[in-house]
Amino acid sequence: HRRGPYATVAGGWSYGGGQPEPMNLVEKTVKAQRTLRKLLDNQAVRDIAGFGNSCLKTYAPDLYVYYETTQAKIAAQFPKLKPVFTNSVFAGVTFNLGPRTVTFGHRDHHNLPFGWCCVTALGDFDHEQGGHLVLWDLKLVIQTPAGASYLIPSAILKHSNVDIGKQETRMSITQYSAGGLFRWVACGMRSQ
Repeated sequence: HRRGPYATVAGGWSYGGGQPEPMNLVEKTVKAQRTLRKLLDNQAVRDIAGFGNSCLKTYAPDLYVYYETTQAKIAAQFPKLKPVFTNSVFAGVTFNLGPRTVTFGHRDHHNLPFGWCCVTALGDFDHEQGGHLVLWDLKLVIQTPAGASYLIPSAILKHSNVDIGKQETRMSITQYSAGGLFRWVACGMRSQ
């Protein structure tokens, strides 16, 4: 895929790319569906999602309310849609499974342009030697140890991460909301 040579699974809500209305993301293979279900059922993963939610609420409270009200309006219109996490206002999640999640420089252009995504780094790697977050537009390289979470406006900032050692592992959990969901609500609960 365009972000790098590693496995991913994704879940949650999305809208765009030809979908007639907001819908649940569906993994294509049974193995990916099982992997996603195991991850979503894991208490540690749910705790990480809740922490990311709390970070957004703390550092961008107005944006948090916008995510929260948008999600509530879509849930009211489409009651069959289930939130990916009950403790998070982010509509989607992607699990970057690695074992060597090293991303190419990219922007997540389908996300809300002024929105933030929450990334949590996981694995067994020397964060002083590799795995750093690179924010190309800001000319910043930031150490991100395993267990660290950060919020970035991923649709507008080009970002990637530095390679890790050959025997090391790095994975990540990324929570986000597709920009199309916000457009759906802004257009009166319909497409443009």
